[in-house]
Amino acid sequence: MRLPVAGDDEAEVDEAEAINMIRYAIDHGVNYIDTAYGYHDGNSEIVVGKALEGGYRDRVKLATKMPSWLVNSQADMDRIFREQLCKLQTQRIDFYLIHGLNRQRWVRMRELNVFGWLEKAIADGKITHLGFSFHDEYEVLKDIVDTYDNWTLCQIQYNYENEDVQAGTEGLKYAAGKGLAVVIMEPLLGGSLANPPDDIRTIWDSAKKTPVDMAFQWLWNKPEVSVVLSGMSTMSQVRQNIRSACASGVDRLTKDDLDLIAKVQHAYKQINPIPCTKCGYCMPCPNGINIPRNLELYNQAFTHNKLLSSRFLYTQGSMPESQRAGACEACKKCEEKCPQHIGISEWMPRIHEELSRN
Repeated sequence: MRLPVAGDDEAEVDEAEAINMIRYAIDHGVNYIDTAYGYHDGNSEIVVGKALEGGYRDRVKLATKMPSWLVNSQADMDRIFREQLCKLQTQRIDFYLIHGLNRQRWVRMRELNVFGWLEKAIADGKITHLGFSFHDEYEVLKDIVDTYDNWTLCQIQYNYENEDVQAGTEGLKYAAGKGLAVVIMEPLLGGSLANPPDDIRTIWDSAKKTPVDMAFQWLWNKPEVSVVLSGMSTMSQVRQNIRSACASGVDRLTKDDLDLIAKVQHAYKQINPIPCTKCGYCMPCPNGINIPRNLELYNQAFTHNKLLSSRFLYTQGSMPESQRAGACEACKKCEEKCPQHIGISEWMPRIHEELSRN
């Protein structure tokens, strides 16, 4: 989803450079390629298909995804899947994922009998393994994992700054404990961890460590992590990631390494605009607001320069409108319980005003 582009238009993939990067990666040991129907306005699958010509297709496991938000019938599933096979120039998909599952989409997919459709595609030899990518809370992930027996993998957002976000560490361990391979997306939080604020960069520099390598190593260090995805936009990023991967392994980080990452995690918390620790003491809110999640989205927007992402998650993500900051009635009962003494009733309207903008 982050292939090199010509100019500022995400749809205009620099095909020659992207193909060169993908093939270089495969030639140096990468064997898992992840794309999706909507990436680069539908052009990612086309470029990946071209990159896998000339024998490269047989050297990798190919993953792509059903756009759950565009599917309203099994006829849609048929049409989209035929299009994907054509774009990717292949007769089979090794790992086919239901894309972006959350509570609402999960219900909708079951209503459409997506499992019946998927199992027919497997029987026809067009799909080898099934999975899903996920953006919601732990309990929803648990329900998805437990409801269907034929999942091979799940894809979750996870990094050292997101241990308690969405599926989090709890979801990682639950899915792995159920025998699923766990594929990690957003290992660098959309690139934010690669370009830390000056105070945090100083911590990395003083330890003579690079933030990108340490973010990846922190993930590869965990036995529950099967694959780490990386959206690479330049050949130099491909080379750097391959070097990191060659030095990776489970339980390879030293105590000093882990202490360093903990120090960085603490430093990020210190520079958050709102000093929330997500302890949950403010909950439940009498009006049903998910207070920690609202505070977290605001902090991510301004600590990691992810305003557009936080706005999207606030207005179109998995959080119902009734749980958003705009529903606050300033009763201040949460403030009586907050150990950080945060003026939550003052923050809520500011959060809603900033994150509800188009």
